[in-house]
Amino acid sequence: MQRTAGLLADGREIIWFDVDGSPARSAVDDPRDLPQTIASSQMRLDVLTQQWISMASHRQSRTYMPPADECPLCPSSDGRHTEVPSEEYQSVAFENRFPSFSTHVEGIDSVDDGITALRPGIGRCEVVCFTSDHDGSFAGLTQQQARLVVDVWADRTTALSSSPGVEQVFPFENRGAEIGVTLQHPHGQIYGYPFVPPQTHHELHSAREHLAQTGSSLFGDIIERELRDEVRVVVDSEHWVAFVPFAARWPMEVHLFPRRQVPNIPALNDAERDDFARVYLDVLGRFDRLYSTPMPYIAGWQQAPVHSDRDLAWLHLELFSVRRGEGRLKYLAGSESAMGAFVGDVLPEQQAERLRQV
Repeated sequence: MQRTAGLLADGREIIWFDVDGSPARSAVDDPRDLPQTIASSQMRLDVLTQQWISMASHRQSRTYMPPADECPLCPSSDGRHTEVPSEEYQSVAFENRFPSFSTHVEGIDSVDDGITALRPGIGRCEVVCFTSDHDGSFAGLTQQQARLVVDVWADRTTALSSSPGVEQVFPFENRGAEIGVTLQHPHGQIYGYPFVPPQTHHELHSAREHLAQTGSSLFGDIIERELRDEVRVVVDSEHWVAFVPFAARWPMEVHLFPRRQVPNIPALNDAERDDFARVYLDVLGRFDRLYSTPMPYIAGWQQAPVHSDRDLAWLHLELFSVRRGEGRLKYLAGSESAMGAFVGDVLPEQQAERLRQV
């Protein structure tokens, strides 16, 4: 993979990524007149749950659903300057202009009196454009393009892991208006959290207890059980297993695990990265063939925290959709939103069978 680093007009970092053998690229100057991004991100501790809640009021002014000819993620052309100051690109990553966490937080002091705890939201947020094709999708990428994105995730995970204050790196994609995306261009984001988020904390806590009780990895035992039961497996390849989890929360949910335990994306070898591109495109294609319109989804990587539990974690991707039927969505209402108690709409075994059939 070839990488070319540059700076946007307001000082944010941008990196172009190209497959090996592509013509040499030079960073292009961003001619826009942009003020420096100053974030007001802060974190407040909910003492009842011991969870950090992020506040980023400056994000209220972010770009919302512009028409295609005003998309800020398309290449710059014909005098129209976007977030990507070049006439073409394969994949590109840059610092978010409206970040939830930032290395440039001002005016926030730390407070902790036992009831109210507040800290500046020091971290990093990046945008990753999967392709320059505004009308494309991750599912529509070639295997070579998808593999390039995997390498981008690995590169940015390594970089953000060394960023001051970052405790976990989370690459993810929100796809579809039903999910709440504000830009239609095929892209994802990467958060460098200044704390370990609740989902990771809960999973690693369960894994730690399982290891103490059985001497084996909870993640490895889950993979072994799913392969033995077979009924929830959607795709089984040389290096990856994709299955609907036994206790799926969402009306369509698939987890993708490498057969080998690794802590994060950079630890995947070339064969595992190639195989992931094939398996993931297969699964996304099945998602999109289920209904008459493309499936809205969230895809998030569970990686090991930067400074803890590296030997306990097992890298995996959690993919799920709120669509529960043709033209119908699952809303997180009383039980889910107020109590965190999910009620499933479709049996996991039925989900897996439908995905295998398409």
